[in-house]
Amino acid sequence: MVATIAMSRPLPLPEMELAGQRVRFIHAATADAVPQDAVAYLATAVDPVDAALIAALPGSVRLIANLGVGYDNINLAAAAARGLKVSNTPVVTEDTADLAFALILAACRRVGEGERYLRAGKWRADAAPPPVGTRVNGATLGIVGFGAIGQAVARRASGFGMKLLYHSRSESAAAAEELGAVFCADLHAMLADADIVSIHAPLTDQTRGMIDAAALAACRQGAVLVNTARGPLVDEAALVAALESGQIAAAGLDVFDREPVVPEALLAMEQVVLTPHIGSATAQCRTDMVQRGVANIARFLAAGEAIDPVPLPRGE
Repeated sequence: MVATIAMSRPLPLPEMELAGQRVRFIHAATADAVPQDAVAYLATAVDPVDAALIAALPGSVRLIANLGVGYDNINLAAAAARGLKVSNTPVVTEDTADLAFALILAACRRVGEGERYLRAGKWRADAAPPPVGTRVNGATLGIVGFGAIGQAVARRASGFGMKLLYHSRSESAAAAEELGAVFCADLHAMLADADIVSIHAPLTDQTRGMIDAAALAACRQGAVLVNTARGPLVDEAALVAALESGQIAAAGLDVFDREPVVPEALLAMEQVVLTPHIGSATAQCRTDMVQRGVANIARFLAAGEAIDPVPLPRGE
């Protein structure tokens, strides 16, 4: 007997053996297209798995395997109500941290603007000079969210002699001591002390919009903001206003509130570096994610539990 795994996207996965049984992967663009014998639904972190989709899945589906460390695309309450398990792939740490630090450097040193200046033929002896950026070495970095990715960014920052501050739901004393980071229970107080702010918090009901107008006003004048976590953590209209006023000098953004829609105001700003949600977009990382997703399915088929289970709401 061949077990069927439905996929939200047509990933090139061949039929294979998992947990002692043959498994085939079928692309199902909608819930109606999910085969009636499917045992799991494999989704990417940018594909919504909402309550309507979950309700429409065949009763044979027992696992939603998400390709991505974040799982805010899944309605966890609806999954719990149906008795489904959910898994993720927490293997994107180093690649996402690399991109975060690349955006820190690019935004502070105005790399994108400098490249456009050169390509436009403006680098001439008789022309205005290229834009002047901000020094990264020795600056104070405020990290919002001090999980694996936030800590990986802190490790990179140590090579630049940066002072490290972090804000998180709870103090990570051992990691902070190892990295030389100082815990700030008050987000706004940390923002006031940071030259550069890098966001790495998960998207939850509590963190949605946490970087709002008040938070941006609390930032040090001329601070640089980088977000490689989730777009809805930041109030984009408030960020645009802060960039226009100079309260925030520059920004590096890999994620947006209504992806793939990016506000025209951000697109027009020279001091903003924009990338299309590519934190995990290396060949190696994407391979790791698919392999981990398949490994979660294999463990689930064998033991009824995934390697990386996502905690579900209680009482649903």
